[in-house]
Amino acid sequence: MTPERFAKLERVANARRFDMTVILENVHDPHNIAAVLRTCDAVGIAEIYTINKSVPFLPTVGKRSSSSANKWVYVHPFETVSSCVEAVKAKYEKLYCTHLNSEAVSIYDMNFTTKMALVFGNERDGVTDELRSHCDGNFIIPQIGMISSLNISVACAVTLYESFRQNNQVIQAPSFIAERKALLDKWMLPTNE
Repeated sequence: MTPERFAKLERVANARRFDMTVILENVHDPHNIAAVLRTCDAVGIAEIYTINKSVPFLPTVGKRSSSSANKWVYVHPFETVSSCVEAVKAKYEKLYCTHLNSEAVSIYDMNFTTKMALVFGNERDGVTDELRSHCDGNFIIPQIGMISSLNISVACAVTLYESFRQNNQVIQAPSFIAERKALLDKWMLPTNE
């Protein structure tokens, strides 16, 4: 490995966020999953969770559109809401989902500087009632057009970049040192060359 390659891996690992993750529930389009992975990599999210009852997540699907982000962002696949929520709540303090109702908060009024998971539902039905019942609240992306929803990967990108903006404005104490070192060690394996 060249010194330049190592320096890039170290820089990216040291910028990884372990205070935020994404949960994708029943997202069927592999291109949407790949696009979410690419956005997560771009804003420093280290891992995502998927719940898919009908089509198992295939890491090889969407390789081209994710630009190999699936190699740099770890995917935890689950088949049930309960098993996913249990795993997420062991690491993150809050769960917030996208759901349009009277209690929904604009992403611009959310505080994205705490340990949280952001839940996005599938392309047609959104987040299920079962998963919403585990969430601490829900958010929306303000829109003024005729269409009241965005593509799942676009909605995720808009939300993650607002989180990225907020977190870059906060002076962050050195944290997640062990997690970042473990990530760098994983990336140093010959399979990631």
